[in-house]
Amino acid sequence: MAIVRKHMYIDGMVQGVGFRYRAYYAAQSLELTGWVRNLYDGRVEVEVQGEELNTLSFLDKIEDGSFIHITNIESRKMDVDPNERSFKIRHSD
Repeated sequence: MAIVRKHMYIDGMVQGVGFRYRAYYAAQSLELTGWVRNLYDGRVEVEVQGEELNTLSFLDKIEDGSFIHITNIESRKMDVDPNERSFKIRHSD
C-alpha cells in the first residue's frame, strides 16, 4: 500500500473538546506519524503520514466520540517525510 502525507486545516467544534489528544491516540492506533496543533482562529492544523487507507480512517476515528464535530476540511497531499517516526501534539506558535 502507498504511503502518503496530508496537510489539513479542520473547522468545526475542534478546540476545547480533546481533539488533539484523540488525534494522537487515533494516529497511534493506525500507525500514522505527523503532528496536530490548535490555531488561533479556532481551527486545528494536522499533518498525517502513513498508509493511505489509514489516513482516510484517521478523521473518522477522531470524530467517532463525543463533543467533536468537523464541519469543513481543507486538505492537500504533501511529499512524504522519510525521517518522521512518531505523531506529536504541538503547541500553538
